[in-house]
Amino acid sequence: MIQEQTTQKVQETTKQIEDVNSTELIWDQLTSWYEAILRNLPNLAVAVVVLLIAYIISKFVNRGVQRLLKSKVEQQSVLRLIGRTAAIIVVIGGMFIALNVLDLNETVQAIIAGAGVSGLVIGLALQGTLSNTMSGIHLSFRKNVRIGDWVQTNGYEGEIIAIDLNKFILREADNNTVIIPNKMILENPLKNFGLTDTMRVIIHCGVGYESDLPTVEKIAKQAILDNFDQVNSFDEVEFFYREFADSSINFMLRFYYDITNGKKKLEVTSKAIMVIKKAFDDNDINIPFPIRTLEFNNQLNLQQPSNKEA
Repeated sequence: MIQEQTTQKVQETTKQIEDVNSTELIWDQLTSWYEAILRNLPNLAVAVVVLLIAYIISKFVNRGVQRLLKSKVEQQSVLRLIGRTAAIIVVIGGMFIALNVLDLNETVQAIIAGAGVSGLVIGLALQGTLSNTMSGIHLSFRKNVRIGDWVQTNGYEGEIIAIDLNKFILREADNNTVIIPNKMILENPLKNFGLTDTMRVIIHCGVGYESDLPTVEKIAKQAILDNFDQVNSFDEVEFFYREFADSSINFMLRFYYDITNGKKKLEVTSKAIMVIKKAFDDNDINIPFPIRTLEFNNQLNLQQPSNKEA
């Protein structure tokens, strides 16, 4: 009995000693942290000031870069992206300086190594997306591709209404919207009608074989000259007979006009067709249409017998 009481007291004493030791260890750790903070308090203050300065500078860099590139980049989303990227670079630089001030060089090296590996993994995973984004930035700097231009690319034709970071948006003549990845725009041919102030309008037509061909040419040219103020002489209207067709002698008429988009070209073409048709009607010039004559060797008996024998 006495031995059991002694053992119990020893265990209680040991537990009390362990509790005291644990408390002392915790207190010592807290004390060391506190002393470390006091020792590094000046460096910590400097690091905070560095971060604040980097943040303020990043704001000015963001605005300055956007103002500097405003005349070169028309797309606002791309302009904002470039400005924010420059600002982020400034902030990251400030963070590295702050870590160096706090004597955390090993941490800086670990962050750099981790960023390199992470960047490689992310780059491989988002290869298509990053390719479209870089293509969008490249397109925004190109002077020969502008918002509002009428272009033809990848089997589509329409007006450029936006060049985003990852897509190229067209509005077709029928008001449909076409979205094309920027990568496809750079990899395929693009015809930009907006780079020139004029387009050639081409009219195809035909007249009957009985027509006087020199007169037809003169009347067609005069119709264009009288109705289009930008055409000043016969020489500016080109007229060529092209073939002997089944029902007509076909010709091509063409002239230049101030056109920068597809809709305007359709309007001018439509007007040219109408004025040529009216001029031909006024001068009794026939625009024939294909005629087919069907001949039957057998005669059909259209009369039904009046009486039928039962």
